[in-house]
Amino acid sequence: VQLQASGGGLVQAGGSLRLSCAASGSIFSLNFMGWYRQAPGKQREWVATITRGGGTNYANSVRGRFTISKDNAKNTVYLQMNSLKPEDTAVYYCYTVLGSSDLWGQGTQVTVSS
Repeated sequence: VQLQASGGGLVQAGGSLRLSCAASGSIFSLNFMGWYRQAPGKQREWVATITRGGGTNYANSVRGRFTISKDNAKNTVYLQMNSLKPEDTAVYYCYTVLGSSDLWGQGTQVTVSS
């Protein structure tokens, strides 16, 4: 399985973006998929996770503003980002674990201007 993230861009503060993570294979059996982000000069941080059963969890910094979802038929996970803030500026990566292997998408840049 390979992951391809897309949907990033430049948006003003308060705006919205929807990121997509398309998998080359079925995501139905994956235990979870998630999004991470890495801002310039900072460590990569976890943003959100969705489990195989559809349960979700969010970092405190994005809870109430971001929504993670998935479409098993399309093998795609989404991250709807609303009320964006300049501090959300980062490269966003989708992530999962397949067997004993960590799988990362290539990242998509999100830039929020003030």
